[in-house]
Amino acid sequence: MAKPLQRALLITLAILALGFLLLPLLVLVIRAIASQSWSELPQAGILQAILLSILTTLATVVLTLLFGTPLAYIFARWRFPFRRALNLFVELPIVLPPAVAGLALLVTFGRRGALGPSLETLGITLPFTTAAVVVAQAFVSAPFYIRAAQIGFAAVPREIEDAARVDGAAGWALFRRVTLPLAQRALAAGIVLSWARALGEFGATILFAGSLQGRTQTMPLLIYNVLERDIDASILSGVILIGMALLALVVSHWLRREDRHEENW
Repeated sequence: MAKPLQRALLITLAILALGFLLLPLLVLVIRAIASQSWSELPQAGILQAILLSILTTLATVVLTLLFGTPLAYIFARWRFPFRRALNLFVELPIVLPPAVAGLALLVTFGRRGALGPSLETLGITLPFTTAAVVVAQAFVSAPFYIRAAQIGFAAVPREIEDAARVDGAAGWALFRRVTLPLAQRALAAGIVLSWARALGEFGATILFAGSLQGRTQTMPLLIYNVLERDIDASILSGVILIGMALLALVVSHWLRREDRHEENW
């Protein structure tokens, strides 16, 4: 008698958890359809916010790949003092409150920040610019890619690389032709998750870049700004972000599943 009761309790709790996680998203989608919120799309600045979000997140992806890949490789393959401690600090923005991340960026790169005066002498001003949006997005999203890339590089069999060295491959050629292709699915999954995190960034962006329409107002900031005066525009923006985030998750899971399938073979 106890086992059926335990099973029923587990099912009930699981259904409640599932409903709690899915119901708000479902209601948001239903509300968007019922109110035909897409009819307000041109007037609410949604198109500008979508375009800005796409451009800034693409720039974030490029920067993350350029600087994050060497860092992930070093963490995965090299042994040096304080490697684990440094790795923890690199991953810290994953769990750091976004407001704290934005404040840290502001006191570092702001006009009165630690590096602000030096940047101004070079003619560079970051706060409240489109570049600040990219910096904020990269700061909070790059660790997702670095962690995934690090796991991918660490999983590449050393025997294959040793065999490639015997055949004459070394240095950059070894990395480009052997290591990188073997780790590419892990890297791709990581960059997709990093892009999704950058797409949804809000707290660090609003503190460091502000919310200027057409300049720094990405889709999450648009939702916040127009919530009181145009709830339909906020709902539509939310649904668009849900769709884009869901697509990113599907791609990431597919890449991981294909990677595991190849390992089984």
